Amino acid sequence: MTDYEIVLQAVTSVRKVTDFVPDVAIVLGSGLGALADHVEAICTLSASEIAGYPVSTVSGHNGKLIFGYLEGKKVVVQQGRIHYYEGYTMGQVVLPVRLMCALGAQTVILTNAAGGINPTFKAGDFMIIDGQISTFVPSPLVGPNDDRFGPRFPDMSEVYSKRGRTLLAATAKALGIDVKHGVYIQTTGPNYESPEEIRAFKVLGADAVGMSTTVEAIAARHMGREVLGVSLISNPAAGISDKPLDHEEVKAAGDRASRDLTRYIAAVVRNI
Repeated sequence: MTDYEIVLQAVTSVRKVTDFVPDVAIVLGSGLGALADHVEAICTLSASEIAGYPVSTVSGHNGKLIFGYLEGKKVVVQQGRIHYYEGYTMGQVVLPVRLMCALGAQTVILTNAAGGINPTFKAGDFMIIDGQISTFVPSPLVGPNDDRFGPRFPDMSEVYSKRGRTLLAATAKALGIDVKHGVYIQTTGPNYESPEEIRAFKVLGADAVGMSTTVEAIAARHMGREVLGVSLISNPAAGISDKPLDHEEVKAAGDRASRDLTRYIAAVVRNI
């Protein structure tokens, strides 16, 4: 079965339960699931209820799609991300994003918890993703191309839309939230990066690093969707400080930032 056929199968599963057509898709990163509680839910589907949908095995990722209204806009929220390091194929990793786009979403908002490479960043900062480096993970577009998704060689000169970045910055300013701007780089994980790798990533121009997001952005852009991205800087990356890295710290940082991130993303959705 091709990736496109798997997505169609998942669409059929969802449509048996709800005919809700979202305008905005939101992917919640590690420890950032609290936003889902603010959605006026019309329907909630667990991963096990959707044909072909991979099940997250990571603590802090609940594995649900929530359909409903946020700030008066029709949204679908992915609570529980799928990661390449869990052993899934890249087609499975990006299936949720492709599914949400196939269900109607025209704008995709990606959030994540990331390690700060830029020495001016501190834990708790929000970074608007201006650009990305995906070279260190396999592209989700490798293999036979299905033109029903998008073209064989999609342009990635503006992965994160200029309109979206402007909107993110203006919304943060209106809320009095200080935000950074930067480039996000994805690695495969699950191990954290070595200090030597972080120094190399810094030379490449990366400001923050994580184990998700770039491949989902590629899949959404392949389908012609607008992409916005926000990273929570949960900790300094390896070698930036002398403190060992820990996933529980990442989740705790998400918990602390959840209130500000929730009102920030909600306001962005309102202004789209």
